[in-house]
Amino acid sequence: MLREIFLYFCQSEYFNLPETALVDDEILESLDIVTIVSEIKDVFDVEITVDDLVPENFNSVEAILALIQARKA
Repeated sequence: MLREIFLYFCQSEYFNLPETALVDDEILESLDIVTIVSEIKDVFDVEITVDDLVPENFNSVEAILALIQARKA
């Protein structure tokens, strides 16, 4: 369910491809990550810290979902 909600808010064909490296393939830039973090805070009511702002946490949908789930715990 969390994945479906996240994908709904992303609305991008890149997010539907789990093998796509969003940061490594330069699909996401720093401002995109800031926008995603803002949406995560608003939609999922979780706090993303400065320490969380590393490429590994935003390189795939699965990584972003894992970050959300870790912060909700």
